[in-house]
Amino acid sequence: MRISGSWDELDDSGIGIYGKRKLNRERRGGFLFYGTSGRLIGDAFGVPYEFYRADELPGYEEIEMVPPAGFQKTYKDVEAGTWSDDGAQALCLLDSLLRAGRFSLKDFSESVSSWYEDGVWAVDGKVFDVGIQTANALNAYKKGGCPEECGFLKPEGKGNGALMRVLPLVLWHNLCRGGEDRESLACGSDEGQDRGQAQGSRDRASGDSGSGSRDRDRQLVLDAHRQCLITHGNICNQVCCALYCLVASRLMDGLDARQAVGRGVADLRRIYEDMPEYKRSLEWSVRPDLPWQGQGTGYVVDCMRSAFMILMEADSYEDGVKRAVLLGNDTDNTACVLGGLSGILYGIQGIPGRWISMLRERDKVEGLLGSLFNRAGE
Repeated sequence: MRISGSWDELDDSGIGIYGKRKLNRERRGGFLFYGTSGRLIGDAFGVPYEFYRADELPGYEEIEMVPPAGFQKTYKDVEAGTWSDDGAQALCLLDSLLRAGRFSLKDFSESVSSWYEDGVWAVDGKVFDVGIQTANALNAYKKGGCPEECGFLKPEGKGNGALMRVLPLVLWHNLCRGGEDRESLACGSDEGQDRGQAQGSRDRASGDSGSGSRDRDRQLVLDAHRQCLITHGNICNQVCCALYCLVASRLMDGLDARQAVGRGVADLRRIYEDMPEYKRSLEWSVRPDLPWQGQGTGYVVDCMRSAFMILMEADSYEDGVKRAVLLGNDTDNTACVLGGLSGILYGIQGIPGRWISMLRERDKVEGLLGSLFNRAGE
């Protein structure tokens, strides 16, 4: 398998569903491609149907990347195969990881601000879909706000804007083993640290006596927390991003969907043993012991629950993405969040070729992924 080659040349070496538990660098590079392509295609598939109720959507057999005749797209001037803010911010995160060599909140904040202001990583350089909370946070950042603070402008804000972009951290940690974000907080106060980093700093200082895999999981969780802060700082958002990342990692380990979700919950509970505020949010906001059910809304817990529900019920990538969109509501985000996991689970060969061929600006994505894969081999 060649990360730098054509999408059509990729095979399924390393695909999670085949149960490969000890993966070499090339196979993990495959997951980098599968997860990224899965989320971008899911996002693009959901864009035309965003904000529609389930009972307003075409039927299962009719729903496609190009909606059936007579259906009024949400964004009439956006071409089929165009990813939205979901995909663009995920690519900003990948680009930042490559540039900084680790997760850097400062660098990522600059990257996502460049998307918002200048259309970086947006198809055609056009930003057409921005959440209210994201826009407010990035406007504050542009005016000099500290990235640790901007995501708390709406303290109870629990949209899915951080969840939709977080998957690249999983792929990076598993392929490149990114380092800690050790930037100082030069914001004139300790408030940002108290809210977003204090617990993580104590956690890092305490160390971890577990295996290398457990150390990696712990650092992945901390980075998943920190990437929320620029736009969606509420602790519930951080917890959902952390759980999603661990489930994706367990899929990369070769577990099936149900096993991966169960193991992800168990691993996060272990990590949160000395992080009581986070553990409370996991148990009382996410409620992982309840059945995984969701309605495809923009509420971060519901979005994640919807993705896990479909991941365990669907029998293919195509089936899952269609189910995600047919929930209605926040269709692009649900399909994007589900699509990244399904891409890891089923591999590139599980994604319909007709959808791959319609994804726009694939060459840019290939170049970015090739650079990351080559960086991992240095």
